[in-house]
Amino acid sequence: MAAENSSSTSILLRLVAAFVLVFATWNAEGWSYYQWAIEPLLHGARTFSPLKFLAGTVLLAGWVVFLQATRRSIGLLGTALVAAIAGGVIWLLISSGLVTANSGRGMARVILIAISIILAVGMSWSHVSRRMSGQADIDVVD
Repeated sequence: MAAENSSSTSILLRLVAAFVLVFATWNAEGWSYYQWAIEPLLHGARTFSPLKFLAGTVLLAGWVVFLQATRRSIGLLGTALVAAIAGGVIWLLISSGLVTANSGRGMARVILIAISIILAVGMSWSHVSRRMSGQADIDVVD
């Protein structure tokens, strides 16, 4: 039972980490790395602080870890399937009136949530698969 709770907690932590990574990189609210560091450069700012560099490097490292784990864990087909499921859920939410497609900010949030879920599934799939099938995934290293 303790292992099951820690597994659920670790999956939840991966989901939270994916949300933080995705929404810290860019969001429609204007509070993101892109609006803080990149956008000023596009509008003629001549300076780029060490803090912005460090924050960008940390975000880039997070993206590399999440994308690499997702690629290794569920691959391109699995990513497409999770994206299709997320798209179906979004479609269902829009058709039931819970989310409106008229708001660009609202749709941006929904899409960012879908991306976060795809990354969290990719990070967690090996653990879920092992719990369901009893088989562990390993990487072959030559």
